[in-house]
Amino acid sequence: AAYAMAAKRMFWPVTASTATTLAAFLPLMFWPGVSGKFMQYLPVTVFTVLIGSLLYCLVFGPVLGALFGKVGSQTPADVARLRQLEEGDPTQMSGFMGVYARFLALASRYAVVTITLTVALLVTIFWAYGRFGQGMIFFSDPDPKFAQIAVKARGNLSAAEINTLVKEVEDQILQVDGIAALNTQTLLTGSQSRSGSGFDRIGAIFIELHDENERDRKGAEIFEEIRTRTAPLAGIQVEVQKMEQGPPVGKPVQIQFSAYDRDLLEPAIAQFRAYMDTLPDVVDIDDTRSLPGIEWQLTVDRAQAALYGADVSLVGVAVQLVTGGVKVGEYRPDKSDDAVDIRVRFPEAERGISALGDLRVATQNGLVPISNFVTRAPSPNVDTLQRIDGIPVEFIRANVAEGVLADAVVRKLEAWVKTQTFPAGLKVEFRGANEEQAESMAFVQAAFLLSLLLMFVLLVAQFNSLYQAVLILLAVAMSTAGVLLGLLVTQSPFSAILTGVGVVALAGIVVNNNIILIDTYNQLRREHPELDYVSVIVRTGAQRLRPIMLTTITTVLGLVPLAVNLSIDLATRQIVYGGQLSSFWVPLSQAIVWGLSFATILTLIATPALIAFPVQLKRLIQYTNLQARRQLRARGFGRTRGITTSGGRHADAVR
Repeated sequence: AAYAMAAKRMFWPVTASTATTLAAFLPLMFWPGVSGKFMQYLPVTVFTVLIGSLLYCLVFGPVLGALFGKVGSQTPADVARLRQLEEGDPTQMSGFMGVYARFLALASRYAVVTITLTVALLVTIFWAYGRFGQGMIFFSDPDPKFAQIAVKARGNLSAAEINTLVKEVEDQILQVDGIAALNTQTLLTGSQSRSGSGFDRIGAIFIELHDENERDRKGAEIFEEIRTRTAPLAGIQVEVQKMEQGPPVGKPVQIQFSAYDRDLLEPAIAQFRAYMDTLPDVVDIDDTRSLPGIEWQLTVDRAQAALYGADVSLVGVAVQLVTGGVKVGEYRPDKSDDAVDIRVRFPEAERGISALGDLRVATQNGLVPISNFVTRAPSPNVDTLQRIDGIPVEFIRANVAEGVLADAVVRKLEAWVKTQTFPAGLKVEFRGANEEQAESMAFVQAAFLLSLLLMFVLLVAQFNSLYQAVLILLAVAMSTAGVLLGLLVTQSPFSAILTGVGVVALAGIVVNNNIILIDTYNQLRREHPELDYVSVIVRTGAQRLRPIMLTTITTVLGLVPLAVNLSIDLATRQIVYGGQLSSFWVPLSQAIVWGLSFATILTLIATPALIAFPVQLKRLIQYTNLQARRQLRARGFGRTRGITTSGGRHADAVR
């Protein structure tokens, strides 16, 4: 009978709590872009789990409790304590419950003071974070276990020369302790990686470190030693790019230069690159400018060619005989899917720059040297031409030193750009992690506001009161302040994705406590209209203290291992601090732990005061009106022709 009554009594509060949590996660299901694809599993999982838990709570839980449950302690002391909690005065109880009830009575009686102190605390936390916050990161920044090393060198190198240079780097890396596996690959000169390591890569080395519990150094320290060991190698540049744990964005600092006039790009990149070279916090700088080199441009004088009767199209064929050859057919070897080109060109001894001046083309008057109507001029080499939306672009990319936030470096670069006078047709934009971070924050903020709107609609439908709906949503501000307080205490940066998702998730979690409190308050007001509002508030808080604390403590304890960066492997019975799994989710778990804990404490104090505030305000207004009427009567304005003004009636007679 008790389980059935509990299920009926708490049906709407529990349903409303679940609905608000689902409403908080609903907008996250429509997260666009790469970040959305990476995080879409979280809201889907939450929806599935919460719907199942609601079904268990309202159906399976009561049934299992009725079958296997038993009555709690029935000692006279426990029965008396429970009766006093349900029907008596909780302020007369002993222990923590009595202390809380007496403090709650005081906080509710002086609601204005309690609310003022709460607002002051929240404002102080927001101000302190704005003043002393550690900045923002795109995703979590766990200690790396994998890295991709780019080996760069310039020159027209043969395969054997490339192999020798890359092996020098490999020999230095093999002397570093903590490396479990290494895979080396040589590349053709001029190849570029997807991460944008430039066009002068000659090798790529993939590194896997030992597990965290098998080495005594962090991955960042090992990678820094690799940089130190390879720095003295002459003519070789080594870049260490740790593997990204979250959505791929490449190097954290990426600057895009765009202009319709391509000649404006390289001078601006050179100026920007010179400034970045002076910043100690910026490492592994590269840009997409073409490598130094010369290409020969052949210009045909068509009028002069016409005098000789030369076919201009034959000039291109003649040049191909000196360079790559003229394609005359294809050959497909046995057991091969791809065909091989058959090309015709001059013998190797007759191929070269000087051969361009000796080329001849057939005309009606015989063979004519192309030098009679073709001029040859050197020009800077162009590796590739990049355009976005039809506009020529170039990039500068860089990593940041260990312990430095990319967001801080970007802000410094943005401040420097404002002091420079670049050409009017040049546009400088910060892309990469900074762009993804801004887009993610914009979506999270929009999702947060939409979640609040959905929850507000649900709460108004549940409680039929605008004030109580707003009162419940005030817990969201408390939880957000708790998240920022946690970031200040731990000196951690704000993760645009994980901490942002934590704030949105808390919006649906922390309101549950207020829903339970206000629903119980409304129920007690209906059942005991004879009680004073303070007595009802105290009894509400005392009755709901245990379930609120239990739900908060169990949630916090479940997330504490992740929040303190502990990886617990039950299969191997190992506990690792700073492991890959825990480091990945630290920002999200810390946000929920701090936000939920802080909001729960304030909810148990501030929410009762906010419930009492309208009653006290109404009584203050009534008292003010009564005092005003008494003053009017004392001055003789209260009686006219024997008619007494009562409650504002007979206003004409008073006038």
